[in-house]
Amino acid sequence: KKSYDLREDGTISVSHSYQKGVDPEASWTKKGHNLYYGYKRHVLVESKEGLVLAVTTTKASSHDGAHLPILLDKVSLKAGSRLYGDKGYSGLPNEILLKDKKLKSAIQKKGSRNHPLSPAAKRFNKLVSKTRYKVERVFGSIKRWFRSAGT
Repeated sequence: KKSYDLREDGTISVSHSYQKGVDPEASWTKKGHNLYYGYKRHVLVESKEGLVLAVTTTKASSHDGAHLPILLDKVSLKAGSRLYGDKGYSGLPNEILLKDKKLKSAIQKKGSRNHPLSPAAKRFNKLVSKTRYKVERVFGSIKRWFRSAGT
């Protein structure tokens, strides 16, 4: 809720107030038909054993793709390592980032309106998902252990 104050010098000051118990740093997001309020975890997981290497937490409405550089800055990966990611991390900026860091991209391909995925891209996504399930297992464990819900 915004409150406006008119000062004697003619300027207006705006102050934000929040309902008691509401976290002003969190935000809303929609996944499917459900709305969620809170935060989103971005996790970098080692693909052999599923060990968590880096974590960053953002408000729920932030886009996944923008947080890959933050995760990569927290770890040092060997040149030539393959980085697996879901469709939220697809895009030219992240592909360029991986190339600059001499990492191989295994980020799933994403179709767009009037540009569906090619059969080759669908096969690629299926191959990537066979390794990426270890990351999803980490999220499933977090939800189970901490009764976390949502995204």
